[in-house]
Amino acid sequence: MSASSPPPIADAGVAPAPSFPAGLPMRRQQLILAICCMSLFIVGIDATIVNVALPSIQRELGATVSGLQWVIDAYTLVLASFLLLAGSTADRIGRRRIFQIGLACFTVGSALCGMAPTLGWLIVFRIIQALGGSMLNPVAMSIITNTFTEPKARARAIGVWGGVIGLSMALGPVLGGLLVGTAGWRSVFWVNVPIGLVAIALAARFVPESRAPKPRRLDPFGQVLVVVLLASLIYAIIEGPGRGWSSPEILGLFALCVVDLVVLLAYERKRAEPLIDVRFFHSAPFSGATVIAVTAFICLAGFLFVNTLYLQDARGYSALVAGLCTLPMAGMVAIFAPISGRIVASRGPRIPLVISGVLLTVSALVMSLFTVTTPVIILLVGYAVFGLGFGIVNAPITNSAVSGMPRSQAGVAAAFASTSRQLGSSLGVAVIGATVASRLHGSAHAGFTDAARLGWYIMAGSGLCVLLIGIITTGSWARATARATAAAIEGEQTRSGK
Repeated sequence: MSASSPPPIADAGVAPAPSFPAGLPMRRQQLILAICCMSLFIVGIDATIVNVALPSIQRELGATVSGLQWVIDAYTLVLASFLLLAGSTADRIGRRRIFQIGLACFTVGSALCGMAPTLGWLIVFRIIQALGGSMLNPVAMSIITNTFTEPKARARAIGVWGGVIGLSMALGPVLGGLLVGTAGWRSVFWVNVPIGLVAIALAARFVPESRAPKPRRLDPFGQVLVVVLLASLIYAIIEGPGRGWSSPEILGLFALCVVDLVVLLAYERKRAEPLIDVRFFHSAPFSGATVIAVTAFICLAGFLFVNTLYLQDARGYSALVAGLCTLPMAGMVAIFAPISGRIVASRGPRIPLVISGVLLTVSALVMSLFTVTTPVIILLVGYAVFGLGFGIVNAPITNSAVSGMPRSQAGVAAAFASTSRQLGSSLGVAVIGATVASRLHGSAHAGFTDAARLGWYIMAGSGLCVLLIGIITTGSWARATARATAAAIEGEQTRSGK
């Protein structure tokens, strides 16, 4: 889902190392791909599998709606904050090393989540999980791109990588429902432990160590600013309904967000090797991909959060039945994600983005009409349409993010697109969850569908944003801005001797 590539500036403190041993046998390459896909699978499945467990967590640990939001957002927020840092750190000190550390951290965090005695401890352990997860996706993508050096083989490997995303989403709700229904909600975390242990052992045995010859310098101050910005924004949105939107605490957090953003942009502009290169935003396709990634994942995260509570709390379904109901959504993602990649390769990103925007908007409007007595067949059709719309949006996001970028910056651009996805997930749960919480009165069974209606409208608006931004940022004018941005970056690198 994300990528990290060797950036262009050398650091005298790190000895150059070859990216990978030349001429690895095909079987070894395929095994490395499988190991990397295992990491993506456990991180990807964790997003959908935990949503199915939320009502059970709520009952056992006495969680409020905002508490459930933090169970999800503690994970996605940390992922969004540290993806870029993980990629550059791996380039510096060793990709296999960081990959193994990430696997160990994710595995330990999963085991701790399975033993969490209270909601507070569960949220803390989710943070540990996410710290590990942030080291997996960008680093695994770097390992894949350095393993498969032949362009066609690399394209096929990345296609497999993308297919695993859909597979993990497809299995998440069903596996989560089965585990919660038979072994309890804690089992959705324990299932990661054996996979993580196997992946650690296989990586130690079969994945060669590698570093970037010219790794990026670390940007600790920029990293702190990013964490403070995202954490204060998400905290204010989640806690706003309970503490009051006009309370000094919430207003202070929003003010902190604004000040932090101003300082971050000013600081990053002055750095030779910024954590976030603001020049990328001069490219309309890159800026569009960022907005589309955020809004599309607002739709997904909002759907998973609200729909899980709707099926289990409002309609009274078991976790297993709720998981089975969402299978059409996840199945459509698994089927159409690779098809979308082929369309983007042959026709460009506009067609998938337009179709995605229309379907996300329409499906969210349909779901806004759901009641506790809506026929199941209508639910399934709505979920399938939503899954088709979401399934075709990922490939054009990555394509647009890297469109026209210099080769040396393509990995950083793709990693930023992945960060935008995680930010969208955090915002989706925070904004839509806060909307539902502020409007929910009485029992979930009696009032949930009315309380959730505005949340569905927000998702519809996000789908409309995908449609409009997709049209605006995929035309000839947008491509010209991408070429101009790439030329400016390459020219500056040439002048500075980078």
